[in-house]
Amino acid sequence: MLVINDHITLQDWELTELFTRSSGPGGQNVNKVSTAVELRFAAAASPNLPGPVKARLKRLAGRRWTDAGELILRVEDTRSQARNREIARERLADLVRQSLQAPKRRIATRPTLGSQKRRLAAKAQRGTVKNLRGRVNPDE
Repeated sequence: MLVINDHITLQDWELTELFTRSSGPGGQNVNKVSTAVELRFAAAASPNLPGPVKARLKRLAGRRWTDAGELILRVEDTRSQARNREIARERLADLVRQSLQAPKRRIATRPTLGSQKRRLAAKAQRGTVKNLRGRVNPDE
């Protein structure tokens, strides 16, 4: 069981851990011990997360979200399998916590008079530069 906050806890059946051999340095240990952790969270099937939270989690997860609605986190930061498991669970909890926060609604504002004048002056300047790029008349 993974506690996210006071209201949300993820059950063990929602999480699946696979252990594989890590890449990178580590000597003979890399070839013998499966220290890398792949944590799969069945987010789409989770009854503990409301719909809007799942949608925000999917957007935050990006490529780590599968078509089956699972969130996959792969951790091979340390040479310890136990530490990699802890890191993966912490990262999952952080992602879920981030998705719990609804984004603030943007309030549309009008551009200031000064910024409008600066924009129009810059456009006029740019137009002048482009007009001066024309062919040069040899008579002048």
